[in-house]
Amino acid sequence: MTTAEDLGFATALVRLSHLVQRAFIDVGRSYDLTPQQAQLLCVLAQGETGVGMTDLGKMLNLEKSSVTGLVDRVQRRALVERVADSCDRRALKITLTEEGLRLANAAHEGVVEKLEEMAADLPAEQREAIAAAAWRMAPEV
Repeated sequence: MTTAEDLGFATALVRLSHLVQRAFIDVGRSYDLTPQQAQLLCVLAQGETGVGMTDLGKMLNLEKSSVTGLVDRVQRRALVERVADSCDRRALKITLTEEGLRLANAAHEGVVEKLEEMAADLPAEQREAIAAAAWRMAPEV
């Protein structure tokens, strides 16, 4: 049996990222969303009054053209809308519609539940250590 020591830190993180991705796949499927659409909605639900396209690209680690296509697809489903940025007339912010917010909250809760299920057998101190390490590694993501 492979142990954590055998895997190494980076490989363990890659495996963990696959688990998180699996949660987005499973939850997205239950709401007829791709994993990327579910991630986009969750990111927007955590935002304040809308997020610019450049910031979305950074948050989702996507190129500008990929973000545009992703936003186009969820906008066609009336889950988001593009609104003028009050500080810059040339820029647009992406905001959730009422239906988008409902779906974003449901998807976020579903992902959280799925991840909690995956970690259910871990002792509390290990869960806390993982959470602390994640915050230190990615404080602004």
